[in-house]
Amino acid sequence: MTEKEIYDKLETIINTYLPEDVSKNAIQADSDLTKELNINSSHLVDIVLDVEDTFNIALTNEDMEKLHTVKDAIFIIQSKLI
Repeated sequence: MTEKEIYDKLETIINTYLPEDVSKNAIQADSDLTKELNINSSHLVDIVLDVEDTFNIALTNEDMEKLHTVKDAIFIIQSKLI
């Protein structure tokens, strides 16, 4: 799966949990999930669960600690798909 394909699926997942005051256009590879996209901790857990389901992978606590930006998520997903 290419980085673009992962990004597109991830963008759809993240968009579901964006607060009303944040535009879908704000989602960029370097966007910080909590600071820039204002995703709260409970929605971050929902995103992790959706990522696990969508990509058929399991994320560890260590993976989640590294999850800050969209790009981090892409990198983690890619590493699990290998």
